[in-house]
Amino acid sequence: MAIDYREILEWTQKGEWDKAHQAVQPYSDELSCLIHAYLHRVEGDISNAQYWYKRARQNMPENTLEQEFARLLEMAESQ
Repeated sequence: MAIDYREILEWTQKGEWDKAHQAVQPYSDELSCLIHAYLHRVEGDISNAQYWYKRARQNMPENTLEQEFARLLEMAESQ
């Protein structure tokens, strides 16, 4: 089954953190790891967020959650 990044991000936007987390957790591609990292930033678990950004081979950005969501949505739409 293919991952639906947009759907996961929509759940995140609706505040359905657990649903989004469970959906992205089994995947390890770059965008999945970035979304996973973002979810942990939303949760306030920065060390876990940093771990997932490293798995995506990126440093944790110094942007706002809103800016990061927009970046991830743009990436998902280009998939």
